[in-house]
Amino acid sequence: MATRKREKELARAKFERQQARRTERHGSQRRLQIGIGIAVAVVIIAAIVGVSLANRDTSLEATPTESASSSASPSASPSSTASATAAPIVCASPGTPRADDMTFPSAPTAPATLPTTMTLRTNCGDIVISLDPKAPATVASEAFLAQQGFYNNTSCHRLTTNIIYVLQCGDPKGDGTGGPGYKVPDENLPTGADNNYPAGTVAMANAGPGTSGSQFFLVYQDTTLSPDYTIWGRVTQGLDILQQVAAVGTKNPDGDGPPTQPLFIQSAAVSN
Repeated sequence: MATRKREKELARAKFERQQARRTERHGSQRRLQIGIGIAVAVVIIAAIVGVSLANRDTSLEATPTESASSSASPSASPSSTASATAAPIVCASPGTPRADDMTFPSAPTAPATLPTTMTLRTNCGDIVISLDPKAPATVASEAFLAQQGFYNNTSCHRLTTNIIYVLQCGDPKGDGTGGPGYKVPDENLPTGADNNYPAGTVAMANAGPGTSGSQFFLVYQDTTLSPDYTIWGRVTQGLDILQQVAAVGTKNPDGDGPPTQPLFIQSAAVSN
């Protein structure tokens, strides 16, 4: 038991470090823009004088996962695992990611009447989310982003399969550092109890209090996290898709990275 508790504590600590790095990267983007402009000028000059400059690749660095699951036996909870009789999913090839060219000056104001459902149309089938009215600012933001096409043609960039059981989406940059240009306050936070983010939960990823943007995670197996991530919905259709994508694993051997079976959001829409 002590070993299991220590594993959970280490997983939570890892997550918080990753969030801090994401905050630092996001906060430095303005400064980097200046450097990028200079680099472009250098490339142009080098081209004129016939010097060939090689492009520098940046490897994908994952961001928000979550903390530990307390269930010693995942199969003990029917909601936590894919049904043995579920039909295998059939996924189309992922599409072409859209350009990361959408930002907004401020978060939208929550309307008097909020939508009740969001549908993510993916290359593996539809994922339907029932929106939680106890998170009005977050639901208003998610609905606004869906209506603006922010989530269209974006990939779910991070899957975790070891202690933490989530698939993270909502970043057009695809590396965990993207966002809509504004922040949304935290709301509808759970308690710190075991399995406080049960299978089917949809919650915001963040880099600290009050920093939710566009990235969110879909919980495919009961998970225990620090109670710091706004819950704004629940998957009512397509949980089997998430579970089967998770069953294929990640591209990284430690079970934390891009999913081996890509999940690509073709479009997102809300309805009442």
